Amino acid sequence: MVDDRTSSFIAKIQALKKMAYYTTQHPYHGINSSLKNYLRCRYGVKNKLKNAHLYRINCAFSPVFCLVSAASKTFFNGLLTNADFRTTFIDSYFSHIIHTSLLLYSLFNLLQQSKFSSPGNFISLWQHRPLIVQMIKREIIGRYRGSFLGILWSFINPILMLAIYTFVFGVVFKVRLEPQANDIYEDKFTFALLLFTGLILFNLFSECLSRAPGLILSNVNYVKKVIFPLEVLPLVSLGSALFHAGISFLVLIIFLLVVNHPVHLTMMFLPIIVLPFVLLTMGLSWILTSIGVFVRDIGQFIGLVLTMLLFLSPIFYPASALPESIRDYLFLNPLTFIIEQARSVILYGQTPDWVGLSAYYALAAFVAWTGLIWFHKTRKGFADVL
Repeated sequence: MVDDRTSSFIAKIQALKKMAYYTTQHPYHGINSSLKNYLRCRYGVKNKLKNAHLYRINCAFSPVFCLVSAASKTFFNGLLTNADFRTTFIDSYFSHIIHTSLLLYSLFNLLQQSKFSSPGNFISLWQHRPLIVQMIKREIIGRYRGSFLGILWSFINPILMLAIYTFVFGVVFKVRLEPQANDIYEDKFTFALLLFTGLILFNLFSECLSRAPGLILSNVNYVKKVIFPLEVLPLVSLGSALFHAGISFLVLIIFLLVVNHPVHLTMMFLPIIVLPFVLLTMGLSWILTSIGVFVRDIGQFIGLVLTMLLFLSPIFYPASALPESIRDYLFLNPLTFIIEQARSVILYGQTPDWVGLSAYYALAAFVAWTGLIWFHKTRKGFADVL
C-alpha cells in the first residue's frame, strides 16, 4: 500500500520528467502545461486563486526554461556529434530567442492589462521613503553591531582588499596591462585599480541578487501578521549595498591621490553611469524576490549564475584584451558595459558612451518597471505558499 507522501513524490517526479521532455522537444507549446502540472504537484493547488497565480508564474518562467533548454540541448548535441560547437550553439540559441521573444511579448501584454501597471506603484515607493531610509540604517548598523570597530569596518574592508590586490597582482605576479590613455600610469597599481573598480560594481550586483530570493522567506511576519509594503524589502538590500559601494569608491579615490595617479573631472559622470545599473539591479531583485517564495531552489541557481558572471565580466581583464571575434558577445552581459564605462570615467578620463548609455537606461527602466509590476502581481499568493 503506497502512502500519500510517496504518491505525492512520484507525481512530482513524473511532472518533472514531462516538463523536461516538453521543454526539449516543444519549447514553446509544451512548457505551459508541463510547468503548471509540476507547480500544481509542488504546492497542491486546490482553488482558483492559486491556479491563477500559477498562470502568472508560468508566464514568467516560460522564457527562462526555453533559453535553458535550448542552450543545454545544443551543448550536449554539439559535444556528442563533434561538430563545430560554436556555430551550432550560436545558431540554435538565437533561433530559440525568437520563441522566447513571443513569450516575453505575451508577458508584457499580461502586465500591461494588469491594474498594477499604473505609475502609482512607484509613487507609493516615494511615499514610503522614510521607512526605506530607516530600514537601510538599521540594516547597515545591524551588520556591524557587536563588533569593536563598528561601522569603521565598512572603510577597513575595501582598504584591505585594495592593498591585497595591489600586492598580489602588482608585486607578486607583476601583472602589466597596456594603457588605453597617456595619462594612466603603467605601474604596479594599474591592474589593482582596474580590478577593484570592476569588483565594486560586481559586489553591488551580487549582494542584491544573492539576497533577493530569501527576503520574503526571512520576513514571514511581514506577510501574514501585519500590513507592510513588501516591495521595499529589495530596496533596503539595495540601499545597504549602495552604501558599501559608495565607501569603496571613496577609498578608490583616496588611493588614486596617495599613489599619485590622476583624478579626472570625468569622475563626476559616475553617478549617471551607476544609476541605470541600480535600476536594472532593482528590477531583477523584485523578480527574484517573488520567484524565491515559490521556487526555493532559485537561491542556489542564482549563486551559480553569479559565479559565472564573475568570470564572464571584464573584471579580471579589460574588454579590449579579448579577440574582436568574441568581444561583442561579452557585451551581452549587463555588467560589461557599466564596468567599462566606470573605468573610462575614473581611470582614463574619458567621457561616457552616451548612445550606449541611453540604450542601457531604456533597458534598465523597462526591467525595473516590469519587476515592480510582477512583484505586485504575484504578492497576493505569498501567504498561500508560506
